[in-house]
Amino acid sequence: MNGELEKLMIQAYEAADFSGEPISEFAAYVNPKEITIAYEMEYDSAQGSGTTGSRMEFKKVKPGDLALTLFLDGTGANGNKIDVQQQVEAFQTTTGYNGNIHRPNYLKVVWGTLQVKRCVLKSASIAYKIFKPSGTPLRAVITANFTDTADDETRVALAQDQSPDLTHVRLLKAGETLAGLCQQIYGDGRYYLKVARVNQLDNFRNIAPGTRIFFPPLEK
Repeated sequence: MNGELEKLMIQAYEAADFSGEPISEFAAYVNPKEITIAYEMEYDSAQGSGTTGSRMEFKKVKPGDLALTLFLDGTGANGNKIDVQQQVEAFQTTTGYNGNIHRPNYLKVVWGTLQVKRCVLKSASIAYKIFKPSGTPLRAVITANFTDTADDETRVALAQDQSPDLTHVRLLKAGETLAGLCQQIYGDGRYYLKVARVNQLDNFRNIAPGTRIFFPPLEK
């Protein structure tokens, strides 16, 4: 709805593929002023004897990190009085260890037009700022760091690896042919006979849709 303040949400799931409804949610009391998204490439350095430089051979993209700070105010200064400790516990319940799956929950961080982040909690710290005379906290700041996570199917889909020097596994769709897939993956449809032998396909011209086909790395 236009004009309505949209809060940053952290949604918890028990399934690694994020299927079903969230089992719990945590809404930011105040939206963060800054979100940091960090990612890193991993390379192997190949340096020849007697040389000063090195050739960086790409290996993989490491899981990305997301860092944000959440502010909680129980003083009622902005007209919305909350129980700070209760909100901290709600954050911990949503992001923390789940005995049903024997691990921390799988999380989605959702806010506005930002791409949905599928992640798990990497670390968190809670700083209590103001207290009542009884010791009850009135303000707190949660600093949280999350790291990417995805099931195998999602990870492959996001990576969209099309290079012919990689192993590929495809499910044949209706209307697709082995030669056509070889053209897509290798740039040459003539590799269909080799792929047929690897997959022990006797009748490669009549493959049932849904058949799982392994495409080995292209020999150069």
